[in-house]
Amino acid sequence: MVATVTDVYLNPHQARRRPPTQYEDLLGDSIERAYAAGVHELGALVAHLNRTGPSCPYNGGVWTEQNYQEEIARLAA
Repeated sequence: MVATVTDVYLNPHQARRRPPTQYEDLLGDSIERAYAAGVHELGALVAHLNRTGPSCPYNGGVWTEQNYQEEIARLAA
């Protein structure tokens, strides 16, 4: 099979440096479920995470808009 230019952009794992942790998998799954349910605003996403998990790894387990943004930035680094 010959790869095309668009195939390169279809690989969601191309920037991955290591396999995701269980926490990262759970967080990603929860975010995907929220988007599938029509949740697209940050406040609603944070509320969804607080209802369904996973818990925030700091701040007593409670997600806030600020610590969500910090955690996503940390995971993206």
